Amino acid sequence: QVQLVESGGGLVQAGGSLRLSCAASGRAFSNYGMGWFRQAPGKEREFVGAISWNGDRTDYAGSVKGRFTISRDNAKNTADLQMSNLRPEDTAVYFCAATVWGLPGSRRNMYGYWGQGTQVTVSS
Repeated sequence: QVQLVESGGGLVQAGGSLRLSCAASGRAFSNYGMGWFRQAPGKEREFVGAISWNGDRTDYAGSVKGRFTISRDNAKNTADLQMSNLRPEDTAVYFCAATVWGLPGSRRNMYGYWGQGTQVTVSS
């Protein structure tokens, strides 16, 4: 099992940057693929990006590709989401998630462990 806690959310102006962090506790963090999802009010939770167990593979939603970067540090049990050139439409609650598959995946049902989420608000 793994427990996940996100941090780093907040209010930022359009064009700004923000870095989210996901801290994991439990066993064998390095065995898990990690993903980031977001959910805006009244919308479905959507895939943002994911990273493989060893960090050598990543995948991103088209809407964030080139602006967001996922990284992980298995020694520190963390997975981060660096967000740049933020837009008002990026406003959402951001969740990190872990999958036992070890590879980056975009499907929500691949992920068995979720954090509680952190709010990101981008003002225009």
